[in-house]
Amino acid sequence: MGKRLLSGSDVTLMLLFALVSLLSAGEAEMIREVNGEAKSSNSSRIDCHPEAGSDQAKCEARGCIWKPSDVPKEPLCYYPETHGYIISNIVEKPSGITVDIVRNTDFPIQRSQSQDINKLRVEITYLSGQSLRWKIFDPANARYEVPVPLDLPAAPETEENNRLYRVQIQHKPFGIQVIRKGSEEIIWDSAVPGFTFSDQFLQISTRLPSNYIYGIGETEHPSYSHDLNFHTYGLFAKDQPPGNKLNSYGLHPFYMGLEKSRNAHGVLLLNSNAMDVTFLPDPALTYRTIGGILDFYMVMGPSPEAVVQQYTEMIGRPVLPAYWSLGFQLCRYGYANDTEIADLYKDMKAAEIPYDVQYADIDYMERQKDFTLDKVNFKGLPALVDQMRAEGMRFIFILDPAIAANETEGSYPAFDTGIEKDVFIKWPPELSNDIVWGKVWPDYPNVTVDNSLDWDTQIKLFRSFVAFPDFLKNSTAEWWGEQIKDFYNNVMKFDGLWIDMNEPANFVHGTAGEKCLGDQTLENPPYMPPLESMHRGLNHKTICMNSEQILADGTRVKHYDVHNLYGWSHTKPTHDALLSTTGKRGVIITRSTYPSSGRWAGHWLGDNYSSWDQLLKSIIGMMKFSIFGISYTGADICGFFNTAEYEMCLRWMQLGAFYPFSRNHNTINMPRQDPVAWGAEFAAVSRDVLNIRYTLLPYLYTLMYEAHAHGNTVVRPLLHEFVTDENTWKIDRQFLWGPALLITPALDPGVTVVRAYVPNARWYDYHTGEAVGVRGQFVDMDTPLSKINLHVRGGHILPWQKAENNTHYSRQNPLGLLVALDDGGSAHGSLFWDDGEGIDTVQNKRFLLTTFTASSGVLTSAVPTDGLAEADRLTLGLVKVWGVTVPVTRVTMSVTGQPDADLAFTYNAEVQKLQFDATSQSHSTEKPFTITWNTA
Repeated sequence: MGKRLLSGSDVTLMLLFALVSLLSAGEAEMIREVNGEAKSSNSSRIDCHPEAGSDQAKCEARGCIWKPSDVPKEPLCYYPETHGYIISNIVEKPSGITVDIVRNTDFPIQRSQSQDINKLRVEITYLSGQSLRWKIFDPANARYEVPVPLDLPAAPETEENNRLYRVQIQHKPFGIQVIRKGSEEIIWDSAVPGFTFSDQFLQISTRLPSNYIYGIGETEHPSYSHDLNFHTYGLFAKDQPPGNKLNSYGLHPFYMGLEKSRNAHGVLLLNSNAMDVTFLPDPALTYRTIGGILDFYMVMGPSPEAVVQQYTEMIGRPVLPAYWSLGFQLCRYGYANDTEIADLYKDMKAAEIPYDVQYADIDYMERQKDFTLDKVNFKGLPALVDQMRAEGMRFIFILDPAIAANETEGSYPAFDTGIEKDVFIKWPPELSNDIVWGKVWPDYPNVTVDNSLDWDTQIKLFRSFVAFPDFLKNSTAEWWGEQIKDFYNNVMKFDGLWIDMNEPANFVHGTAGEKCLGDQTLENPPYMPPLESMHRGLNHKTICMNSEQILADGTRVKHYDVHNLYGWSHTKPTHDALLSTTGKRGVIITRSTYPSSGRWAGHWLGDNYSSWDQLLKSIIGMMKFSIFGISYTGADICGFFNTAEYEMCLRWMQLGAFYPFSRNHNTINMPRQDPVAWGAEFAAVSRDVLNIRYTLLPYLYTLMYEAHAHGNTVVRPLLHEFVTDENTWKIDRQFLWGPALLITPALDPGVTVVRAYVPNARWYDYHTGEAVGVRGQFVDMDTPLSKINLHVRGGHILPWQKAENNTHYSRQNPLGLLVALDDGGSAHGSLFWDDGEGIDTVQNKRFLLTTFTASSGVLTSAVPTDGLAEADRLTLGLVKVWGVTVPVTRVTMSVTGQPDADLAFTYNAEVQKLQFDATSQSHSTEKPFTITWNTA
């Protein structure tokens, strides 16, 4: 081989090899750099002055770059390219990578808040072939970490070939890249300027693989797919009705992203401090949080459903609600007395509108105190509850966490025993031994208030203070359970509990005392995320951030760190108390949530408004909570605030009939909006659409089981089933129940036609059974005021029952099957069935799971699990088969050990529908069967 001169590229290679010789082979492979700097990319500027009031002087004083831009909304003040941290040491193991990093002092950024921490550690763990974790923390000083337990694999995945991903480390600025094997797409890339880690300001950015990202909450978003054009959302639990970019009741720092390869992944930031997330058009996003550590978890999918399954495997599967909780529900804040509830119940029965659950809001309480009964206006409520429950109905009461605190000693056991057990949130002992007092509902309506006064002045007229239980303490859960059990045994019965105001909400800001004690940088941190209260401090409408709470292991923490966990900590003790008190599963509905809240409760979307835009936003909200792992969701049908309008409320009843949690609810001093308040026509349309819901409850309950057992979504975005069709990636005006029922509501005033998408499959009109003649395109669907468009997907079998006035009676009807054949004449489905309210029926296998398969004119069943009690067994009834293209001459049923039986049938050649009835055979569904239809 001949000699040649060294080129410039050869010199670069020699320098690179010299650098590599100083590193291990693994280190060299992981650090992908040239001359010490990350590869450049066309990226948006990362805002170096996200606070309001940025100007050139402030920007440059901070050490950042100020430069005008022609791009609308792009920051004028931004970080130098290599700002952040650089690597000082790196160790690779089969289970992951440990990296020590130091702050790059070439570009020190001067902030008013505490100085950046100079040395950090990064621990990357390969949790499994489909998941990984990277944790960034201060190795020299312990910081607060979220005490929410996750279900992680017992051992990491050490075999590289078993992983769907590989990890690369960038050096300057330091960053982590996660690359999907196969497509080679970089799905996380934090080698972006601006990485900051100080005591009260932590910031990290990542590039995204596509413009399609979903999740992050709880805030109201105008679309399911996020607009990435420099939009920032503050996240901090607050008693705040939904509104554009307003932080609301809970915190869910989880997103699902789509990739250009049409794969999907999910990312959780396990941090419970106040934070914000900015979406950038690169595409990219920036996290900013004001405490804790940066603890990320990624799940690799690759399908959207697999993302949710893997995420809920980590945070906990959604709870299986009682069967009756899938029925329609009514509530109102402002019932004058128990007679008003009794009359409503009578009118609903007379109108024959299906209805399972009645609520009582705080009206039933004596002076709005938990665990009490107004013995003047609601003295007959216990007897009414008993009567309704005897007729198959269920009752749910509201409970708020705040406990009235200045009653006469001995007159209010909830507070007295709370003092004895030391359950209430207090100040740190070095500041005071006193309870942190607030004001919430107790006594509010029973004082004379001049409505012309501002809210803060009105609140000063309250007589009662309240104390806030610390649900992070084990003793508080025991005390809370005792109060619930005592109310059930000695005041009145209930079947579920509704917990509200648990952000926690407070009608004064911080404390009912003069001011919050202690460190004021906790109340007004140096960096304030763009929250609804950003100019009024973190304690606006909640308690002081310097309040102290105590974890189960005795660790003392500031409310500043665990505020967003208050509703989460409230939920499990309430769930456990309900089960131990009633001996049945019941249901819990909570307002404030955090990742894993869905293990114990459902969630309603809060105090919404009676306006047309809220119909669409309720769909977006449900789809977001589907990927958050909370399946049992819905909005207040017809809106909570303001006066509902007839057409809007009727369209909302049609949409709300397909919320998993289907409840009509509104506030005090507003007109009634229940289905019997509007006249006969409204009642008739409501009855029709709720009859459809009740007919399909066996299918919905089976979906709830699949969510509980496997992590599947119930309210399902179209993209989860048709991810290869990019038309579905932005659709949020339609949604699915599971894989098979497409719901297309009317969401705008005055419309009689809706423009909707028909995905690429065979679909049947639910109302007629006729096949839709188009697929993979947008079409106009007729939607008169009496109709909501519903379509069943070919290839699926839906279990159903005849509707009745409540589920106590509908569950006694025979099981029907709706068989919707695909293009090949096949379909499949399943039925989950248990007693509807038993505790741990899935874990203890006290249920029936039946699968159904149709192909080539034969319908068969199999029974993978049969642990059902005799009293709960179902018989097979009417079977409808859609898409039978050839006339049928005979239908026979075969069961092992029995002679074949001919079944009466009808066949409609025009719409290709076959229908046969097996009721006469009294066939119990736990026994496999075969039904054959012979064709001409």
